[in-house]
Amino acid sequence: MKGLRSIVAVVVLGLAVHAFASWQVDVTTSSGSLFKPSSPATTTQVPFVINTFGPFFAPASATVSSLPQVTFLTNSGTPHPILTGDGTHFTGGTYTATYSITGPTLTGFNFVLSGFVQDLGQIIWSKKVVNLDNSQVLYNGSGFFSGDGYAGGSDGNVGFNIFVPIAPATRVQVIETFIVHIDGAPAPGPSTAALLFVEQDWVPEPASMLVLGSGLAGLMALRRRNRK
Repeated sequence: MKGLRSIVAVVVLGLAVHAFASWQVDVTTSSGSLFKPSSPATTTQVPFVINTFGPFFAPASATVSSLPQVTFLTNSGTPHPILTGDGTHFTGGTYTATYSITGPTLTGFNFVLSGFVQDLGQIIWSKKVVNLDNSQVLYNGSGFFSGDGYAGGSDGNVGFNIFVPIAPATRVQVIETFIVHIDGAPAPGPSTAALLFVEQDWVPEPASMLVLGSGLAGLMALRRRNRK
């Protein structure tokens, strides 16, 4: 029974560490510009959700006790979504989001991007994550999606859900930019580039999760031994 009590204590400790963890999320920018030929750019504000809080418009902050999740609702921009072509007169546009997270150590994030391209529509993205304590660049990525008007392109829904590991950090800044355009095709018209949403789900330092996992594994082993 002494061994069981020790394992239970470890599990309780792991749960307590996780339960009292909190992160401060500060979003400073979430806006875009959409362009028409021979017309001034139109600014659009993009709402976002921090975990279950919001939707907010930048600047906004939230303190969360569960792992940070930041979702930019680019398809719900005000007054316009981040969309070019299709039924609009916009032929190009940009979107920029910047935010920071401060709290217990983070070691990675799931990066989710969803969009739609058709014909000469194209989405170009870049994302940088920086450790604010030492200015180390933790991640610097970029890419693009193209409709079938480009060699190797394909029409339809595009996107990904990838895990990005980073060096452990307690203060990070994220800067991401997106370009949507239809390469001079007529608008309105069939060519389309739409950024639907952008999400990031952060992952903590694995130490506390390993403590919890080890405790649960020990409980299961002890239970199997007692059944023999």
